[in-house]
Amino acid sequence: MEFGRLLTAMVTPFNREGAIDWPALEPLVEHLLSTGSKGLVTAGTTGESPTLSTEEKLALFRRVKEIAGTRAAVIAGTGTNDTAYSRYLTQKAVSCGVDGIMAVTPYYSKPSQEGMYHHFKTVAEAAPSLPVMIYNIPGRSIVNLEPDTLFRLAGFSNIRSLKEASGDFDQISRVLEHTPDYFQVYSGDDSSTLPLMSIGGTGVVSVASHIAGHGICMMMDQFAEGNTAHAAAWHRTLLPKMKACFMTPSPAPVKGLLEESGVISRYTRAPILPLTEAEMNQLKETFSPA
Repeated sequence: MEFGRLLTAMVTPFNREGAIDWPALEPLVEHLLSTGSKGLVTAGTTGESPTLSTEEKLALFRRVKEIAGTRAAVIAGTGTNDTAYSRYLTQKAVSCGVDGIMAVTPYYSKPSQEGMYHHFKTVAEAAPSLPVMIYNIPGRSIVNLEPDTLFRLAGFSNIRSLKEASGDFDQISRVLEHTPDYFQVYSGDDSSTLPLMSIGGTGVVSVASHIAGHGICMMMDQFAEGNTAHAAAWHRTLLPKMKACFMTPSPAPVKGLLEESGVISRYTRAPILPLTEAEMNQLKETFSPA
């Protein structure tokens, strides 16, 4: 299954008391679908997965799939730094009817390359009927999944894609050159989307798409159609907004903007704090028309 160019790493809406705001989930999903998202990564790290219980994650998988139906791929974030738990959560996610799995490189533990190979092999074997996307983000997990390890993992028929946030374009080029033609590489950093597509990448797993989905789609469509100058102009226009989405720890900024748009509230779970009024005003300046 191909997921499309624009996937959103979807936030999890919370209420003032810190519980999942279930009534807000449908308008959030509808907002993302109406602004171009072709896939929704549910209970990933942007969804504040470290603060979610197993029961909450499984309920999110089921409910998001129920809302999205066949209109978008629902990709379950099941990766943790515990291989056994990641396998268990992946198996449970399959029974929720999701369309794919995303698993992040194990954080904090600093496993070896062989340890990461074993980890992702275990996850892939737990969901043999679903495509698996590996998420490489050395800045947060400390470890880098090296190309040679990824080449071995790409031998599994259901490991189909990579969300890449290393920022190392030499490494990304190697991955693109030496993986099967069906293997897709997505940017894990909004601002790297166009540069990554220019060397053969597929698209982006985006945070900024919560509030700039149409523009990101336009940038990628223009590039795919050969209008590189127009795509570059869109990139330059979107770049300040993409950067502003990380002015405080994510996902607080996009949640603040979604509240301004009337989609969900700005509430997060500690240790991520919602934006202060001063931070919100600063953020709105970036998104105000010139």
